[in-house]
Amino acid sequence: MASYRNGRGTVKVDRAQPTGSSNLRTSSSFKSKNSIVRRSNSSAGFDDSVSGRVRVAVRLRPQNAEEMVADADFADCVELQPEFKRLKLRKNNWDSDTYEFDEVLTESASQKRVYEVVAKPVVESVLDGYNGTVMAYGQTGTGKTFTLGRLGDEDTSARGIMVRAMEDILANISRDSDSVMISYLQLYMETIQDLLNPSNDNIAIVEDPKTGDVSVPAATLVDIRTHQDFMELLRLGEAHRVAANTKLNTESSRSHAILMVHIKRSVTDMESEITSENDHSIHMSRNSKPPVIRKGKLVVVDLAGSERVHKSGSEGHTLEEAKSINLSLSALGKCINALAENSPHVPAMKVENMLKIKEEFDYKSLCRKLETQIDKLIAENERQQKAFEDEIERTAIEAQQRISEAEMNYTEALEREKMKCQMDYMESIKKLEEKWMQNQPKRGTNGFSNGNHSAEGNNDHANEDVTELKTMLQKEISLRKRAEEEIHSLRNSQFCPTEADANADVVKLQNLLDEETRQKQKLEDEVLMLQSRLSQLSFGSGQSRYSQIDDRGNGETTSIANLHEHVGLQKILSLLESEDPNVRLHAVKVVANLAAEDTNQERIVEAGGLSSLLALLRSRSFDETICRIAAGAIANLAMNEANQELIMGQGGISLLAMTAADAEDPQTLRMVAGAIANLCGNDKLQTRLRSEGGIKALLGMVRSRHPDVLSQVARGVANFAKCESRTSSKGNKNNRSMLIEDGALPWIVQNANNDASIIRRHIELALCHLAQHEVNAKDMVSGGALWELVRISRDCSRDDIRALARRTLTSSQIFSSELRRLRVEI
Repeated sequence: MASYRNGRGTVKVDRAQPTGSSNLRTSSSFKSKNSIVRRSNSSAGFDDSVSGRVRVAVRLRPQNAEEMVADADFADCVELQPEFKRLKLRKNNWDSDTYEFDEVLTESASQKRVYEVVAKPVVESVLDGYNGTVMAYGQTGTGKTFTLGRLGDEDTSARGIMVRAMEDILANISRDSDSVMISYLQLYMETIQDLLNPSNDNIAIVEDPKTGDVSVPAATLVDIRTHQDFMELLRLGEAHRVAANTKLNTESSRSHAILMVHIKRSVTDMESEITSENDHSIHMSRNSKPPVIRKGKLVVVDLAGSERVHKSGSEGHTLEEAKSINLSLSALGKCINALAENSPHVPAMKVENMLKIKEEFDYKSLCRKLETQIDKLIAENERQQKAFEDEIERTAIEAQQRISEAEMNYTEALEREKMKCQMDYMESIKKLEEKWMQNQPKRGTNGFSNGNHSAEGNNDHANEDVTELKTMLQKEISLRKRAEEEIHSLRNSQFCPTEADANADVVKLQNLLDEETRQKQKLEDEVLMLQSRLSQLSFGSGQSRYSQIDDRGNGETTSIANLHEHVGLQKILSLLESEDPNVRLHAVKVVANLAAEDTNQERIVEAGGLSSLLALLRSRSFDETICRIAAGAIANLAMNEANQELIMGQGGISLLAMTAADAEDPQTLRMVAGAIANLCGNDKLQTRLRSEGGIKALLGMVRSRHPDVLSQVARGVANFAKCESRTSSKGNKNNRSMLIEDGALPWIVQNANNDASIIRRHIELALCHLAQHEVNAKDMVSGGALWELVRISRDCSRDDIRALARRTLTSSQIFSSELRRLRVEI
């Protein structure tokens, strides 16, 4: 049997033949196989001195009942030395040949051991993104199909490599984000036929002229969701495979069978696996980079057995099949000899392959995600625009009503005052007329009775009356003028407050308009940014991606990379200290976009950019927009472990906590929570992180209740719990979790079954990590976390998390005792 990864190769081992006296015989044929370099976590495997070399193992099958009866008096010609990984083939009583292999498996080796030694390392490498092949070859009747394709329906211990490999593959993938697809073919009489679709009996082989990859695009490709699906397909394929009865084998395979398993795994999901403590090679900021898809292909080849025609008794069509089989195996041997530079026996151990992980960015998924976000932002913008217009209309109507009501009140008051003045004027005129009428009889009587003597007196009285009348008339004129002035003054004093109120309403309305305009502009900026990213991604994965800044002065966009080259990083950083808030805003946007690229982070830190960003958070003039962008840049820099210590050393956690306390915008809180969540993943910073208020600040941001903020809080809690679990497993921590001491457990339990899958997954991981330390068990039982662990062990969609929860519940004495008391079975 042979196995290898990420390359094409063929292997051949000639069957050893006895020579000399007749008392020597071949007790069994043997098959040799190669396997890939053994992984550090494998239970068994091959020597990994040469990475990529094809590995070869030999397996000796036991004698069957017929052979034991027929050859009872013959001695074995094959001697196995598994401790030295050697096989001796005796030619006669005094001469023998010795062959070395990567592994020697005796006739007592179980199917499980054969799989773990030969195929399991290959399967594990395929899950990591390599291509791997397991090939079995040897003379007909030596058990190749038994080793590879045994289904084990009656005896599960007899399951072959194909069945066991698929069991491991399905156990190590996520049904939600990963996929497994298979093809099952046979090479029969120099033609490739589809075992899953027998009508497809002449499949062409296609080779990519650029990459050299070989594929069979016309083959049937079936999606595998369950192990039962795979078993049914294997039975279907075996039923269509060509076999015949020969003297050497009653069920001799007359074709080469090829099982191809295509695996696609999401790297993001693999980063979250519980058992992977060293897998932090890929860190992608949310919404800024596409997810990575890792592809691997497992090929299992069951070669038809070579045969000597005079022993197998083949004739007619069976003879033609034997010729085709031997011809293809001969070509395989020549290929191996060419690859191994004409080396001696078992040259396959000299063949080396180039190892390469197959990864690619899932740009389509990111494009769909960005399109969804753009649609949501456009809908939100429309809703806010409609609400804005409705508010303007309502405010205008209310202001008009108030103005109309005030005008009506003031008009009524003016009319009443005018009526009062007119009544007073008329009353004064009436009194004057009455007084004048009273004076008329006196003047007439005195004029007729007194004659000349009294004329002078009457004239004096008349003059006096005229003077008095003039005086009274002048008073009335003065009173009327004064009344008119008072009316005019009253009118002015009454309408002035109306104008002031109207001005106040206008100012208030203008403030509302300005605020709504700012909100609208903010949404439009976010839409433009996302549309820019989407358009860049649409050009394909081969192009470089640039962030752009909107220049409102000239309406043109400038590449950040070009801006950085032309202006200089130091100049951009100096603008962060500008007195003009607009200049600071644009400068911090540029720095944040530069910090999103790993290649720029070291230069930003060396130039003092981290200190400048922290200074913006420390500034007394709190500008939430600037703080939000600065916190996002710090979150990007906090992805680097060296930068994490610098952030803590410069008081960054206290500044982030202060920003979280002052901020109200959910997006600002999301940026701050993301930065703290990144710091929570560093084992060395946990004590300082808690002492400087980082954990309490993280938990305090749940007040927002925004799903984006809650997901970052949950991620930070999961990172912190994972670090604590890792420290406890090393024996460096014996006291309770600091998360429990800071009161995080109630919130964790409350959100363990959150509707948002990303929040729920982080919380489930946090609970499992907290439960691994026995000292936390009592608090978790009293806090209701035990029931959530039971639910996770039963209902969690992730197999690895579900298995971890179950293992934690059964290994803890406190949990086990409580479950027994409650009569709950796991």
